[in-house]
Amino acid sequence: MSLSEKFIVLPFKKNRGNIVPGEMRQASSAASAEKIATAMSARHIGVAAYSVQVDEESGDMSSPKLIVGFGETADLNAA
Repeated sequence: MSLSEKFIVLPFKKNRGNIVPGEMRQASSAASAEKIATAMSARHIGVAAYSVQVDEESGDMSSPKLIVGFGETADLNAA
């Protein structure tokens, strides 16, 4: 299993009264993820940037670490 660190930005939206993640965007660095999240924050009820560990073979993501968050977001570690 080969792990690498990736940076993602997730906008959040309401669906049937629950906060759910929207379409994930990838970023090239933590600073880039923070910049993208900041820019998206005015258009969504919540936005969060994370660093995650990605298994290069399976594509599975694990160990999300919050870089920055705005508004209403869901806890990815609770899933």
